[in-house]
Amino acid sequence: MTDRGNLFDRPPSEPIRRLSADGELLGGGEEPELTDETLVGMYADMRLARRFDERLLSLQRQGRLGTYASLAGQEATQVGSTYALADDDWIAYQYREHLAVTARGKLAEYLLYWMGHERGNAEIADVNVFPLNISIGSHVPHMTGMGMAARYRDEETVFLTHFGDGATSEGDVHEGLNFAGVFDTPTIFCCHNNGWAISIPRDRQTASATIAQKAHAYGFDGVQVDGMDPLAVYEVTNAAVEKARDPADDEPRPTLIETLTYRYGAHTTADDPSVYRDEADVERWREKDPIDRLETFLLETGRLDTERIDALETEIEADLETAIDAAERFDGDPEAMFEYVYAEPTAELDTQREQFRELRDRHGDETLLEDDLL
Repeated sequence: MTDRGNLFDRPPSEPIRRLSADGELLGGGEEPELTDETLVGMYADMRLARRFDERLLSLQRQGRLGTYASLAGQEATQVGSTYALADDDWIAYQYREHLAVTARGKLAEYLLYWMGHERGNAEIADVNVFPLNISIGSHVPHMTGMGMAARYRDEETVFLTHFGDGATSEGDVHEGLNFAGVFDTPTIFCCHNNGWAISIPRDRQTASATIAQKAHAYGFDGVQVDGMDPLAVYEVTNAAVEKARDPADDEPRPTLIETLTYRYGAHTTADDPSVYRDEADVERWREKDPIDRLETFLLETGRLDTERIDALETEIEADLETAIDAAERFDGDPEAMFEYVYAEPTAELDTQREQFRELRDRHGDETLLEDDLL
């Protein structure tokens, strides 16, 4: 079990690290409390996420995918936090934490959302992942509320929510964290500080020295971690999970984790980052690449070799090809737009569905007229 005191009884401005940028354990640190299989699994999921990112960017440029938010550079924050959870713990994410979904085994299903099918969001609920959230920070109070409900039911479920540094300027985030502190919810708030909220730099979001220190005002622990270091993110999240699920004082406590990370690409495929940031900064962060860092550690400790890396790469390419093919062959029903509006359909929604059916019968799916739909 992680010594939580050592992690949380320290200034939030001292980011926790376990691996150097060269993939070496820092300060003669102890080996991670993870099996070799788990460590290689983390590496494989990071490689999959990076390749997933590259393929989806390509599909978007080909017109086969909608607007997409790239994750490249932020793999460590996502894999470390996801692997620290139990399978039945819940995850809510903003829109960039794709690895949190793919690491739970939903690849082709998740692609459906990006190809315009709401079925994709419904599928990931099967693995306790909330739907993708576009409105910034609005998912945070929901996760706090779910944590409150779990506590009332004497359940041991933990709820982890992802958001970016820009979301900390939203009232929803303040309300979610404030309620979590007051009601002792088993909630982990994972803020991925990648330096930019679209084109607004982090220093324009808050005058606080760190985002992690904001947790103290809400009455719980905040900790800053090197978000390019998957082992450090795992260790910190694991300690937060223990505090939420199995607290020493019998009261679950939330935690705010600030991961210091970077997005290599644009905010989304509709963004041009060259307008507001220096490419030299991007290159400096690439030197800390989380995949290279973990790969070096695994190679030097004998947990991985080049043959296994080649085999993983082949497997990843095959899995992606299968998933993309399955997603593109999915025969979506346009009436699905009515299925997920409310838990139970309203009379007005039923009327709209019937009107839509009449239009489809009259014109066919390929020739529906915009004037008729309006």
